[in-house]
Amino acid sequence: MLLPIFVVAWLSLHRWDLLGPIQYVGDANWRSVLSDSAFGNSLLVTLLFIAIVVPAQTVLGLLAASLLARDLPGSGLFRTIYVLPWISVPLAIAVLWRWILSPSDGAVSTVLGHRVEWLTDPGLALPLVSAVVVWSNVGYVALFFLAGILAIPTDVNSAARIDGANAWQRFWRITLPMLRPTMFFVLVTGVISAAQVFDTVYGLTGGGPKRHTDLVAHRIYAEAFGAAAVGRASVMALVLFVILVGISVVQHLYFRRRISYDLT
Repeated sequence: MLLPIFVVAWLSLHRWDLLGPIQYVGDANWRSVLSDSAFGNSLLVTLLFIAIVVPAQTVLGLLAASLLARDLPGSGLFRTIYVLPWISVPLAIAVLWRWILSPSDGAVSTVLGHRVEWLTDPGLALPLVSAVVVWSNVGYVALFFLAGILAIPTDVNSAARIDGANAWQRFWRITLPMLRPTMFFVLVTGVISAAQVFDTVYGLTGGGPKRHTDLVAHRIYAEAFGAAAVGRASVMALVLFVILVGISVVQHLYFRRRISYDLT
């Protein structure tokens, strides 16, 4: 696990076009990337993307898990349906949604009866890409929340019900606090996976329009394989790595004193 990190750190100090010899350039790649407005834009777009995707998929996943935990008729079927988008190939999902959102003959524009530039409008592209990613991940998040809800002892809820607590009070005072370990896992993995989204962006918008969906993962790909600047791409990968480690540490510090496994 550590070897690729050391290799990327080493490449960040060199210039390489994937074909020619590797040349040591010191901190030239770092100075170039950290002063690059395109990379700064990618960081801002990625942070905005994370701020949209992670809360949305967490809330929707928790809602879906709460409904599935009631074991209503057809719950088993819906558990399978919710997971299908997540286990599908992201690029295939992106191609499917690109067809659905096609401005001329797409399903959505056909139903609305007029042309809408869903993926080429700078104001619509990022929210729609975020919606597709949320749609793909809700089932994954719901599965973990469902496992956490089913692990809560039934006698705790029964005692609260006897004491007069209504459904909302039981959810807020019992279910949600006892789901904190699951919440911690979902948020950490959600942030990391959202920051690494590439296939969906590549298939839907290619980073456009006007770089409004140019996430860091897409920018790394464009630098490494589009511009053949592996050194610059390595610097971007390390910057993203440091940011994700920092966010994960902050989340750990927040949840560390708010998680209790003692049910006594």
